Amino acid sequence: MTRIFALLAVTLMVLAGTMPARATSDEDFFGFFGRRPQPMMPMQQRGYPYYGPGSDYYGGGSGPVPRERVMAPVALAPGSVYISTTERRLYLILPHGEALRYGIGVGRDGFRWTGTHHISAKKEWPGWTPPAQMRARRPDLPRYLPGGIENPLGARAMYLGSTLYRIHGSNEPETIGHAVSSGCFRMTNEDAIDLYNRVSVGAVVVVH
Repeated sequence: MTRIFALLAVTLMVLAGTMPARATSDEDFFGFFGRRPQPMMPMQQRGYPYYGPGSDYYGGGSGPVPRERVMAPVALAPGSVYISTTERRLYLILPHGEALRYGIGVGRDGFRWTGTHHISAKKEWPGWTPPAQMRARRPDLPRYLPGGIENPLGARAMYLGSTLYRIHGSNEPETIGHAVSSGCFRMTNEDAIDLYNRVSVGAVVVVH
């Protein structure tokens, strides 16, 4: 019996040596184990952020100023918003004396302001109508720009009282932490979505 097995082994080796060599493909390899390669998934399903309409990418505060939990800098009711224009930070007040701190872009020289308002409305992918005074300074601006990734209001907007000011996302995340706006407070789209989902219409917003 041992001789028979030895003879079979030698025969198989000879046959293998006479067969033409063939490269093994990935499909051959996976097929051998009963699996086939899976098709490539879209980028956003592979962990890459997608900020277009219809997406709700929350991210992890991956913008230029990380989002973090800190001690509240002021005594306000939970759910209130405190904005420090000198720090260029926005605080969402949490229970137990804590707050979520976000990096923001604030008004440039001549456009900064202080006061207390309430969030009067919230919109996803808002359209933008540049005010007349802004269009006078920038005649190249359109009369209206629909919501979308190219819109400077970004993914979300929270409107402050009856003013023209908003807390909103941005298609220019590199401006976060700088004094660049005409009085609005801009955030990365990730942070704007995060704040939008935590704050309510009617919430107090204190700008200091």
